[in-house]
Amino acid sequence: MPGGGPPLRRGVSPPARRPRRGSPGRGPAGRNGRAGTGRAGMANRGRDAPHARTAGRGGSGVRSPGGSRHGLGGEQVEGRQAVRELLAAGRRPVREVWIAEDLDPSPQIDEIERLATRRRVRLVVVTRTKLDRAARTDAPQGVLARAQPLAEVELEMLCGARGAIPPFLLVLDGVTDPHNVGALFRTAQCAGVTGVVLARHRAAHVTPTVAKVAAGAVEHMDIAVVTGIPNALRRLDDLGVTSVGLDADAPSSLFDLGVDVRQAVALVMGAEDRGLATLTRRRCSVLAAIPQFGALGSLNVAAAGAVACFEIAQRRARAGPEAQG
Repeated sequence: MPGGGPPLRRGVSPPARRPRRGSPGRGPAGRNGRAGTGRAGMANRGRDAPHARTAGRGGSGVRSPGGSRHGLGGEQVEGRQAVRELLAAGRRPVREVWIAEDLDPSPQIDEIERLATRRRVRLVVVTRTKLDRAARTDAPQGVLARAQPLAEVELEMLCGARGAIPPFLLVLDGVTDPHNVGALFRTAQCAGVTGVVLARHRAAHVTPTVAKVAAGAVEHMDIAVVTGIPNALRRLDDLGVTSVGLDADAPSSLFDLGVDVRQAVALVMGAEDRGLATLTRRRCSVLAAIPQFGALGSLNVAAAGAVACFEIAQRRARAGPEAQG
């Protein structure tokens, strides 16, 4: 666990440094995957790929006492945009923020300092070597935060309307690449998705890579963790939520979807290597494919999720303000 260091002195610019490669909030590198768009491809796994997790009871999210490593995650947040959103959202306690001592002056760093001071979060200046050694992503951008784990919510809570806005959920069936999960979170938040459903086993949760690629989206999203996606879909159906599964072999096009988006809807995305599991496919209310017109046989799961999320989002926008997230 990160330790101490000299406290950051307000109003003193840190020493100059050479610019580093990379920029805050940049999306993930391409991954091959099957996401209702063509032939399957095996995804590369990140350095913080998911590990086995203890099962919870029931079909909806079960909060892990004390925020153990078997929970949703999110204890370590890296990257300037992700840390900024962690502090700005104010949804969970933040223990401390580390800033590398060799950073050039930056408006983002200044804002992180202001937000941390406002929330009375401990700011610590550390060497670049110490910060990079504690980091779990390839490019933490000189900023790292330690926070209370993200809290899971019950599946039923995601199905409640926010005023006149019907639920718009994203369900991930075994997506294991943290870059893909992070990109899907960012897309979902921008498209007005109101909640995300993750599987407890064989799926990426909120690792540092997920949080960084999501660029802070995890701080603004309600997340349920379920023991099984098929059972969760059956429960969603009981609660009046129409589930749309993205599947490469579906005869219907996503763009001709006969679903009333003014009602509660859930978009279901399958794993990178195999798409939707057989039982998940059966439990979806409707299956749809993204038409392909080029030479390549598939879309990356994150790219397919972006197409599908915004297809539903624009339908909701056309339906009127009461259907928008």
